[in-house]
Amino acid sequence: MTAGDPLFARSALSRTLAWRDGRPISVQRFLAQAAALAERLPAEGQPVNLCSDRYLFLLGFVAGLMRGQMSLLPPNAMPQTLRQVAQPGATPYALVDDALQDTGGLLAIVLSHDDAAPAVDAAAPIPTFHPELWSACLLTSGSTGVPQPQQRRWRALTLSIEAERRSLAQLLGWPTIDGLNIVATVPAQHSYGFESSVLLGLLGGAAFDVGRPFYPADIAEALDRLPRPRALVTTPVHLKALLGSSLGALPAVDMVLSATAPLSPQMAQQAEQALGGRTLEIYGCTEAGQVAARRTTAGEVWTTLGDLRLHVEQAGDGERFIVSGGHVLQPTPLADLLELIDPQRFRLLGRANDLIHVAGKRSSLAHLNFHLNRIAGVQDGAFWLPDDVPEGVVRLVAFVVAPTLSARQITDALRREVEAAFVPRRVVHVDRLPREATGKLTTQRLREFALQTLARLSAGAARR
Repeated sequence: MTAGDPLFARSALSRTLAWRDGRPISVQRFLAQAAALAERLPAEGQPVNLCSDRYLFLLGFVAGLMRGQMSLLPPNAMPQTLRQVAQPGATPYALVDDALQDTGGLLAIVLSHDDAAPAVDAAAPIPTFHPELWSACLLTSGSTGVPQPQQRRWRALTLSIEAERRSLAQLLGWPTIDGLNIVATVPAQHSYGFESSVLLGLLGGAAFDVGRPFYPADIAEALDRLPRPRALVTTPVHLKALLGSSLGALPAVDMVLSATAPLSPQMAQQAEQALGGRTLEIYGCTEAGQVAARRTTAGEVWTTLGDLRLHVEQAGDGERFIVSGGHVLQPTPLADLLELIDPQRFRLLGRANDLIHVAGKRSSLAHLNFHLNRIAGVQDGAFWLPDDVPEGVVRLVAFVVAPTLSARQITDALRREVEAAFVPRRVVHVDRLPREATGKLTTQRLREFALQTLARLSAGAARR
């Protein structure tokens, strides 16, 4: 086994890696800061990277690698989560960019842009990492259960980003994505945010803005600060809010990249008209990483990245779809139902474990949510199927953020798109849904939210 290639070519030391308040940060400065930080880290242990600033996150990640340490990337910074992610036999410590961050008792090392900058030495050695080094441990989102740790070797990360950069360039019709400047609305700790913002900068030739804007005005402002070519890396929930805002003309971008849930063709077309660039999507999961990509307005077919291949296996009373090759070092089952065209192309049918049966009919919650959120005037929405009612009387409930629509208008719109059995018997208007920072809505959080909301409404009706 080899020691690995240098993290950067020496000719790349002057290129921009990140942007902060519209000012560039070079690769050379980054390497000097990462080396200085590595000296501050414990000689042994595992960093739990809680930095929300994307550049400080990357500093902590690379400094950990320089120490031979695998970073833990939790889905949130809640103390109970931090206690869960610690690996057996390891001593975790937290990397934070907020000195007041509650780390659940973990040793906290505070990272800041205000730290004294070390002297930059152009002749300093460029780090190399062993291909088999365990580099990152991500956790599944828990959207369908308890979050599970997923570890990545350095070789898997480098192969993944090489495949992504080639695929994105091809879909954009560009020779390369080198010099692409990224604004991302997703956290760096999430698999998609980690790969398509942080690692595209570190390994893919792009550069990223350090922030994570959430509100439409903040997203527009962050984009406006960056030179072109520029990209927005986002989710359907964040994109829908941006396109539906009253900001007027939005800054032009050269690419919109979306993931975490399928985009409708209508929203993709709206994004291309409003922002000017091509709208692309990444399909993947924390277990396998990024798997496939497509230009949404060009059709519903996905194409796998690089050398990834798909096949189907019989499992119990159904089928499961397996991805292997390329950066997926071990064959990995996917949680979705696919329609395979060939080993590299497929249509996405929905999650294998969100199939529901109502009145002898079968559908998926993902399919129903897709049609609910396509309705003009629905800002956000989700179907919920109660799991604690007697057999035979299950009734779907739809929770919606739709201040300009009545329940009747929503059900009438759904009747034109889905079978009658899946039209909700109740539509509940709410101010917001309890989504994660990535825009995902976990099964557990939706269930808790639904039960609390319905109980509150029932108590209010009883008082009247």
